[in-house]
Amino acid sequence: MTTLQRIIVGISGASGFQYGVKALELLRAQDLEVHLVISKGAEKTCELETDYQLDDVRAMADVVHPIGNLGAAISSGSFKTMGMLVAPCSMRSLGSIANCLTDNLLTRAADVVLKERRRLVLLARETPLNLGHIRNMQAITEMGGIIFPPVPALYQRPQTTDEIITHSVSRALDLFGIDVKNLPRWGEGHLTYNA
Repeated sequence: MTTLQRIIVGISGASGFQYGVKALELLRAQDLEVHLVISKGAEKTCELETDYQLDDVRAMADVVHPIGNLGAAISSGSFKTMGMLVAPCSMRSLGSIANCLTDNLLTRAADVVLKERRRLVLLARETPLNLGHIRNMQAITEMGGIIFPPVPALYQRPQTTDEIITHSVSRALDLFGIDVKNLPRWGEGHLTYNA
């Protein structure tokens, strides 16, 4: 009997709620069980920056965990997952994760992923960075996490914001071994440069 693989998606309060929604959209095409946790700040960002309805976003996941439920399955290392994507990841969440401050389910789940040596990918959304941000990113990297700022890949000549977001999130999912179909890649097809 094979068990369905699981992935955790966290959406924190940084600008860019659309990154988390795109991750959920892309993961729907995969044979994975998707667990979702949304911070209070992300709920506010969704309201201020997008036309998404939170109930519609939650419906894209298989399991939704309240941010305050520190007893949820994803807060335990014995609950097997392939890891966690935080998209976007605010500097507050990044700092909490870097310093093992597990005061909500998003940061607790990320802490568990790190302690279990699973894949943690943080789409860090802030610019410019101060030294504290950089040190926190270094700490997470040293713990085995991956800092993945969603920097646009202009070699694909994106025509829409959605194409930019899709490419960034698809590349982040690559880090879990998740293959998103039709992702433009350098060196494949017309995306080559001959000097």
